[in-house]
Amino acid sequence: MSANPVFIGTYLVGHGQITAANVNRDGTGTIVDIATGAALGTLVETLDIIATVATTIGMIRLYLLTGGNTRLWKEIPVVAVTPSATVPTWSFKLEEPLFLPVGVKLRASTERAETFNVFARGGDA
Repeated sequence: MSANPVFIGTYLVGHGQITAANVNRDGTGTIVDIATGAALGTLVETLDIIATVATTIGMIRLYLLTGGNTRLWKEIPVVAVTPSATVPTWSFKLEEPLFLPVGVKLRASTERAETFNVFARGGDA
């Protein structure tokens, strides 16, 4: 443990777009990198996910890649939404801080072939 506290030194907005249907939960298939732990680690404070198209019932899956192994971390249910001038697209905000040690990656996939933008907000130590 460090004798000195570590604070965010460089703010981060990691991002990626997930579009390919991937029904796997075992870390295989099409998975997109969202953020990677920097030399002193990276703190992801919030994660924003927003659809860019109409959605059907499905799942967004978040993974952690550590030492060559991609493991399922969280599943986020997606509900059916048909956006219009008065109905916004489906979106989700995860406000559960996640610390990524050096080299560890936060990754994402979608169960359905629908397009979602994923934004990780936080910073590098």
